[in-house]
Amino acid sequence: MRIAAFGFRSIPPSKGAAGADKFAIELFPRLVKRGHSVVAYNRRYPDVFVEVNEYKGVKVKTIKTTSSKGFDTLWHSFRCTFDIIFNNTADIVHIQNGGNSIWALPLRLFGKKVFISQDGVDWKRDKWPWYGKLYLKLSSFITAHIPNEVIFDNVIAKKLFEDRFKKNFKFIPFGSEVETGAGDTDILNKLNLEKGSYYLFVGRFIPDKGLHYLIPAFKNSTSNKKLVMIGGSPNPSPYEKQLFDMASDQIIFPGYVYGEDVNTLMLNAYCYIQPSDVEGLSPVVLTVMGLNVPLIVSDIEENEYAVLDTARKFKRGNINSLTQEINYCEAHYPEMLALAKKAQQRALSVFNWEKVADEHVEVFMNS
Repeated sequence: MRIAAFGFRSIPPSKGAAGADKFAIELFPRLVKRGHSVVAYNRRYPDVFVEVNEYKGVKVKTIKTTSSKGFDTLWHSFRCTFDIIFNNTADIVHIQNGGNSIWALPLRLFGKKVFISQDGVDWKRDKWPWYGKLYLKLSSFITAHIPNEVIFDNVIAKKLFEDRFKKNFKFIPFGSEVETGAGDTDILNKLNLEKGSYYLFVGRFIPDKGLHYLIPAFKNSTSNKKLVMIGGSPNPSPYEKQLFDMASDQIIFPGYVYGEDVNTLMLNAYCYIQPSDVEGLSPVVLTVMGLNVPLIVSDIEENEYAVLDTARKFKRGNINSLTQEINYCEAHYPEMLALAKKAQQRALSVFNWEKVADEHVEVFMNS
């Protein structure tokens, strides 16, 4: 198969990367190993881009986009669509993010098979202004009806779409395995950290992630460990500044970290905390589960589905509840380790990247 893909930022990841980029670097090389041709369309921002032509067998085409928040994705996706059609780079097009579904219309008119990966209910995310949420609600109709298939990574969003549009859609979860490297701990030395000496968060600094609960909850806890918050805002934002202003000497902001370094930070964390208000099936949570690391997550449906009974949960948006769970982790760590072992068993049996790749191939060929 000749496959083109867009809707993520870049492979390998660059500043501002998120779950879509993790998905891309795990899935696309596996499709190449199965004998398929893949063209991945990277975004080039005025100040952020990755200059590569190939990544693990995946051909990479980098196309410029604007730095205007909310329009960067649409403009890049328009240019990718134009390139796919007029240069005939693929017969099958895989698009991440239902907000890009409008491009399924011209692609299908020109004979392409189109598949949308929908990772959640986008219009519920607080990062979007009212007009962004309205657009995403409207585009969900196109998502449901125009592509050859819509692939959901969590059953909650899938059920919402099925109830709303009276159609059945495909479910393929993310995988959980990662390469843990050769035990290099340079990143720990660089950040002056030791194994088990810190709690960890990895992701974008946006309101959806609930970091304005995490910081005060951690400061109110009994822990004398550090809180390491990897990532940042894709664009400079008042929210990011608010987080910095809330912090204390116990809280470390190393910026963006990728690849084996971030896996090393996860592997050596005392506990990982995912405080999200809105989430798809989080690839970070699945990765942490696969690494046998204790977890505390918010009790939103998507997190509940991922971890079942293998992690501690706090009430969404409740600082006191999160503080109590951090204190519980401090006082009952053997139980946290036992839960982590159960989480690893669940992750590696249910959320497997090789299975994910095989299921995508089947959908692409038979839909």
